[in-house]
Amino acid sequence: MTKLRVGVVGLGGIAQKAWLPVLGASSDWTLQGAFSPTQVKAQKVCDTWRIPYIPSIAELAAQCDAVFVHSATSSHYAVVSELLQAGVNVCVDKPLAENLADAERLVEMAHRNKRTLMVGFNRRFSPLYQDLKAKLANGASVRMDKHRADSVGPNDLRFTLLDDYLHVVDTALWLGGGEAQLQSGTLLTNDQGQMLFAEHHFASGNLQITTSMHRRAGSQREWVQGVTDGGLYDVTDMREWREECGSGVVNRPIPGWQTTLEQRGFVGCARHFLDCVANQTVPETAGEQALMAQRVVEKLWREAMSE
Repeated sequence: MTKLRVGVVGLGGIAQKAWLPVLGASSDWTLQGAFSPTQVKAQKVCDTWRIPYIPSIAELAAQCDAVFVHSATSSHYAVVSELLQAGVNVCVDKPLAENLADAERLVEMAHRNKRTLMVGFNRRFSPLYQDLKAKLANGASVRMDKHRADSVGPNDLRFTLLDDYLHVVDTALWLGGGEAQLQSGTLLTNDQGQMLFAEHHFASGNLQITTSMHRRAGSQREWVQGVTDGGLYDVTDMREWREECGSGVVNRPIPGWQTTLEQRGFVGCARHFLDCVANQTVPETAGEQALMAQRVVEKLWREAMSE
């Protein structure tokens, strides 16, 4: 079987820390090349990973079956649309596009061109979150907190909702089984319109879902709690598991062989996308699934602006 030829657009921090270590560590595919608009900086990264620098998106597309896009959100629509129209399958960092209308156009474009388009919501592929989701079939509540030590600004409310809070909403609603109805919530900003705190409450059938984020909580902690008929489960920072099921407290040891990128879902996310491309199957976060959380966040922002 011919190996997939994989490319990368955007070589900033997230690509270097999370994606290139995954894509460059496997022999199951060929890392064909990368493009980033600032060649001087990009060349150093390419040299580190021993991959060719490709001078344009068009040339990269001509050499690849699938491309991972890690460029700035403002460029997503232009980059992804060019790749899709060139016949390339795409996995792009969240959000799919800077605004909902463009995101919906990209989903339609992928369908029209019969290409795989996936948004890289890595937390859906965290092994502990997947284990927790399996426990929530008879869940009563799930709560997800993702706080920041001191990250107020410099961007406005809408940017922070799409850049960071989107992860919380997507993961919590996915853990809860998908579609949920917004019941109530709070969005606090400072005088500059920058996000300070968000907390929202959703319902999916009998399951209650809460999302929460404080931008100056003095902690970088991410924590999810699930309460079911017969069990209480806590997952901290995607690496620590604690459960109480009537017979004391169980703390699951962290597998010594498991890397941080596996714990945080980047390995599973990349492999899932490339498996879907190879097997022509639908990814976990394609189409409507990819748009679900973005529609919710857009609604939260619009309601906050109308108050």
